[in-house]
Amino acid sequence: MKPSADPAPFRPGGGLAWIMWAVAASVYVVAVFHRSSLGVAGIDAQERFGVSASQLSLFPMLQLLVYAGLQIPVGALTDRLGAKRVLTCGLVLMTAGQFTFAFAHGFAGAVLARVLVGMGDAMTFVSVLRVVAVWFPANRVAVLTQLTALLGMAGNLAGATPLAGALHAFGWSRTFAVSAGVGVAVLVVVLFVLRDNPGAARRVRPVGGPGMWSQVRAAWAEPGTRLGLWAHWACGCLPQVFLMLWGFPFLVEGQGLAKGTASALLTVAIVINMFACLVVGPLVTRRPGSRLVLCVGQPVLAAVLWAAVLIPSEPSPLWLLVVLALVIGPGGALSLVGMEFARAGNPPQRLGTVSGIVNVGGFAAATLCLFAIGLVLDLVEPSEGAHGLNAYRVAMAVQAVPVLLGVVQVLRYARKVAGRGRATEPVCVVAGRVPERESVPDAG
Repeated sequence: MKPSADPAPFRPGGGLAWIMWAVAASVYVVAVFHRSSLGVAGIDAQERFGVSASQLSLFPMLQLLVYAGLQIPVGALTDRLGAKRVLTCGLVLMTAGQFTFAFAHGFAGAVLARVLVGMGDAMTFVSVLRVVAVWFPANRVAVLTQLTALLGMAGNLAGATPLAGALHAFGWSRTFAVSAGVGVAVLVVVLFVLRDNPGAARRVRPVGGPGMWSQVRAAWAEPGTRLGLWAHWACGCLPQVFLMLWGFPFLVEGQGLAKGTASALLTVAIVINMFACLVVGPLVTRRPGSRLVLCVGQPVLAAVLWAAVLIPSEPSPLWLLVVLALVIGPGGALSLVGMEFARAGNPPQRLGTVSGIVNVGGFAAATLCLFAIGLVLDLVEPSEGAHGLNAYRVAMAVQAVPVLLGVVQVLRYARKVAGRGRATEPVCVVAGRVPERESVPDAG
């Protein structure tokens, strides 16, 4: 009897790897849409639930608080259990949250819905990065991370002008119920297509070694991890605040723009971020010395433009608002450079844990800003309806505090990383040199 031929060896980055990435990334698209769906629905939500600005800010604030709080444990669990199980759980939670949001009429029901969405959303991006690490060679990780973010922007686009049109045409409940149904369809694909491991090992086995919190402590001990977190904080805060909630009301109520024009400006920020995703990954791979410059320069420039918009007592010209959107947008792509800072100083087995720690940064900063802006709006101009430009000028200025803190911390930890007395990889990254790395082994 002729012996059976050995199975073909697995090729990292081959056709099957791209299929796995596409399936996992589709979950991230759904997550970004659900996360950003309040961006153009904030005014409608105030009317539907009868809430003040500070109460409205609780929706995305709690959503992001849950998201940020779960990043570290989710990252560690992804390392131990594999991406498929974590993505499946995330899809179930997000779908349940959107269905709840579709039919909620009271404040409590809406808060519960956003918490469920935040829990599910927390399980997506880190899991996709795990898929990338297992199925692709190490030298493609930075580019695949940016491509994942680029694909996720499709969810942001759907959460801007198309969602605004759907709310106007079909109403609240139908629009959010249909969006929840998309999650059910993606869940079926994940269950039947996605695999944790290449080759014959279809089921992931729990990874041995240190426990979850030991992994977290070891990752946190690396200065590059903290540099990555603060880079994510500094770059990721402003676009989250602008796109998730306060950009649209600020442009409509504070600047007097039509809703269509305001949603178009949100789209401009999303599109420029998509373009940045195409450029940033290859750029920081070829020129690692540019990472620090980008992670400091972009938030500083964005803060300067916000000052130019907020200091005058009259509405800003449209061209200045367009420039503001163009500068804010790339912060999402640049925040992912923090993953590269952190990944450099940690072994592959801690990839999920490290990604979770870094991913806390921008979302924690945005959480603080979202609530602070709503609180200041109500303090300056108590109202359950529209707020004027003067109230927004004061409220939106609070964004300067976390952004400047993030920039200072990035510079501080960059000096610590570069000043270490041994030739570690973080030193090479800050200095502009990239040493060779081994590919991440199969999970399990």
